[in-house]
Amino acid sequence: MSTAPVPPIPALRRGKSLSFRALSAGFGAVEAVAPRGWPALSTAAIERSAGVSLQGPAREGLERLTGAMARETPFSLFGRVSVRYDLTRLARNAAMIERMHEQTPAIGAAPVTAPLFIMGLPRSGTSFLHTLLGYDPDVMVPRVWQTLYPAPRPRDFDKRASAVARRTDRQLGIFAGMAPDFPAIHPIDADSPQECSEITAHVFQSLRFDTTFRVPTYTKWLDAFGHDAAFAFHKRYLQALQHGVGAKFWALKCPDHTFSIPGILATYPDARFVVVHRDPVHVFASVAHMTEVLRAPFLREIDPAEIGRQVTERWIDGARLLVAFDRSREVPPERLMNIQYDDLTRDPVAAVAMIYRHFGHDLSPEAAAGMQAHLAAAPRGGYGRNRYQLSAFGINPERLRPDFMPYMDYFGIKSRRDERGAAA
Repeated sequence: MSTAPVPPIPALRRGKSLSFRALSAGFGAVEAVAPRGWPALSTAAIERSAGVSLQGPAREGLERLTGAMARETPFSLFGRVSVRYDLTRLARNAAMIERMHEQTPAIGAAPVTAPLFIMGLPRSGTSFLHTLLGYDPDVMVPRVWQTLYPAPRPRDFDKRASAVARRTDRQLGIFAGMAPDFPAIHPIDADSPQECSEITAHVFQSLRFDTTFRVPTYTKWLDAFGHDAAFAFHKRYLQALQHGVGAKFWALKCPDHTFSIPGILATYPDARFVVVHRDPVHVFASVAHMTEVLRAPFLREIDPAEIGRQVTERWIDGARLLVAFDRSREVPPERLMNIQYDDLTRDPVAAVAMIYRHFGHDLSPEAAAGMQAHLAAAPRGGYGRNRYQLSAFGINPERLRPDFMPYMDYFGIKSRRDERGAAA
């Protein structure tokens, strides 16, 4: 799952940061006297702030998003300021990508060949797998810093010597201060792999917004509108990031790919897919808690039961779509692989080697060594234990389980009734 809007205070440094309690109190004092609805979150206000003029689907997406925010999201003042900063950044970055294409036509002439999309229900091990592939120097993955400050990542990249990586780590540290549960749920740093929802957010057609905010009408619109335009931009973004890098292929990850397969295939007709499967019922407390943690710094009020309904209803539909996708044979078997979470986590490097063989690649000794070193340094992928109860979000696991049985039966997923969380 993706990160929330980066707070608009990038100049703060670790060790010298403001007290987050004092920061919150300061915003609370300003909110008491600030005009209602300030700062503005309209399309026109974002365009003025970013110095851009949005067109076509990007403009429609922003209008739908900001309209839903105005009606449905109870922002705090800090939330409004942060979201204004985030939407402005996204618009500026999208314009930067287009300038990169205009200035260097070779960027757009280079293909994005046979990208590998990692899919699965949330907390099913997709982030864990994506992180492992990031240790293969012949595989490109979008990095957190690249979705904030778009630029190619050279093969000899050293994040310790990178100013943008250090800046990104400071911003992540600020968010961790506001949401202290976040690092255990989703441990990332500047050079960690990032989800595609952060790329498609640049044209305001991303399910990332549905996680971080309360925007049900926007989500309903996006489901009907589709993801073709979002992935057309997604390709232009990847072309800009891959320029001059020389790796073999992209590995891309997001649970929300489950809902955007037609858009993916419209842009990448040679796309390949690996789908990770896990008993969904006992990870939904973690999914719901992640949503709560991401919203907490920005919203005045949060309804845990509503989050529980949103998460379960969405992913009951997602499980149905995964079965329909596999049955459709829209993608030939040589471009689609299903893997069980237990097989992935039992021997992760062997599982990656098996995935590579399926798609006609060899796992190099250098890549395997990088993956093994990461596993030794970060047991369980660095994830904390899931100590959150389904009941806190109004979720009854035994009532929920029948809704997922068609998915579990189809893919032969074993029930883990006593599972307490693991690599996501």
